[in-house]
Amino acid sequence: MINMSRLRYVASFFFPICAWLGFQWGGIWAWMSPLVAFGLVPLAELLTAGTEANLDDAGQAAARDARFYDWLLYALVALQWLLVLSFLYAVNTVEMSGLHLAGSVVSLGLCCGAFGINVGHELGHRPGRADQRLAVAALTSSLYVHFFVEHNRGHHAKVATAEDPATARKGETLYAFWLRSVRDSYRSAWRLERERLARKGRGWLAWGNLTLRHQLLQWGVVIALAAAFGLEAVGLFMAAAVLGFLMLETVNYVEHYGLTRAAKDDGRYERVRPVHSWNSNHPLGRVLLFEVTRHSDHHAHPGRRYPLLRHFDEAPQLPAGYPGMMLLSVVPPLFFRVMDPRVERALRTRQAA
Repeated sequence: MINMSRLRYVASFFFPICAWLGFQWGGIWAWMSPLVAFGLVPLAELLTAGTEANLDDAGQAAARDARFYDWLLYALVALQWLLVLSFLYAVNTVEMSGLHLAGSVVSLGLCCGAFGINVGHELGHRPGRADQRLAVAALTSSLYVHFFVEHNRGHHAKVATAEDPATARKGETLYAFWLRSVRDSYRSAWRLERERLARKGRGWLAWGNLTLRHQLLQWGVVIALAAAFGLEAVGLFMAAAVLGFLMLETVNYVEHYGLTRAAKDDGRYERVRPVHSWNSNHPLGRVLLFEVTRHSDHHAHPGRRYPLLRHFDEAPQLPAGYPGMMLLSVVPPLFFRVMDPRVERALRTRQAA
């Protein structure tokens, strides 16, 4: 018997399929993925109440044992690379107007962020070698493979502190955050590997340097694609990848805006708890982004797989789902008006607890 609760995650396949149709057909199809993601989904989430319910013990056990959830991710890694190759082929073979081409780039960029990086993020937290290799493959499709090192060993260790590039400060605009997070996260990935190798008595210029290996892989792939499809096509793919990682950084901005961890007397920070990340129970975002919107549990328990993530009453809640909050963040005065009082209220609640 088919478990319908599992099948809800198949809805995420809508976006790469629509993007592929857009490459071929143009017209409204070229823009269907971004129109749905940032038009229909935010509107639907404003009209739909999210649920605070968590799986019971039996549901947790069933989800933990079900390989279906893993195979969905594996399929999306393959689909993401097929989409990249289809885009490169279409640029060289399909006669595209300016709007058709722009929509195709934006649609691919959406998939680079939602599937190349987000699926890579989920797989990168898993200990298995095969999962981690698939994570690198997914992140390479978005040209953001340094995320593999920096996110797991940098962001999760330093989240909600001034030392974390991916934690937005209260009053920091999205655009200032983009510049700081992209630059400093890249630097952090190199620093983390240099320090790890130094503890082993090895220099940074060693094959054991994961960041170095990943960069060589990433740019080797770019060179190979340029040889196969031409510089113009690869330049457009790179533009889509930039859109993808800016979408990721916009999500980072929303997820941690203004939240901080207290420093203890010994200089270390308090442990990461659900109160240190913004949570969203809005249903469409949960399904389409593989539960990353339940971000409070993800940071408190990074090893928990996506179908197992939970709501916590003490976690601060976003007023809208991720797509709506991303749209709000591009207009800083409106974002500050909505979020700054919530940040202050969340901090007061923690102090009173």
